[in-house]
Amino acid sequence: MTGKQPFEAIVAAHGTTVLRVCRAVLGPVNADDAWSDTFLSAMKAYSDLPEGANVEAWLVTIAHRKAIDITRAAARRPVPVAQTPDDGAVPATGSPGHSLDADLADAVARLPAKQKQAVAYHYLAGLPYAEIAAIVGGTADTVRRAAADGIANLRRVYPGAAGTRTKGEACVHG
Repeated sequence: MTGKQPFEAIVAAHGTTVLRVCRAVLGPVNADDAWSDTFLSAMKAYSDLPEGANVEAWLVTIAHRKAIDITRAAARRPVPVAQTPDDGAVPATGSPGHSLDADLADAVARLPAKQKQAVAYHYLAGLPYAEIAAIVGGTADTVRRAAADGIANLRRVYPGAAGTRTKGEACVHG
């Protein structure tokens, strides 16, 4: 008997975080597909995950790779349309990720890719900079800088962010 949690408990514990990260990185249209792909891949690999591993970081790493796959696939299949479709619906009240309102989601979506990833993985998933660096590449310092730049950009363009403190600001990072 293994000491790991049942996979259903993993989905229940981390599903909302993974969905919020997927929405922040990909937007609401592709987030559900990335979320589903993440947990399908995770379910297949869960038995090989060592006990004591950081499950949340592992899931965010998988979600990051699925987001890259979806982004690359979308770039390969341009679809001509007569009229531009909506960006997607705002999450329904009570659904996971609803607290990420449409204006903030739009502001995050406009960030450069590295800033968007750093902000999403650190502030939405709660991962430390070193783990984010392992996911996206680079060093913890470059990820920290990208997150700081992303938050600064959000403060400039998102009206609800002025004068607010974000997670970790009270700490001095050396």
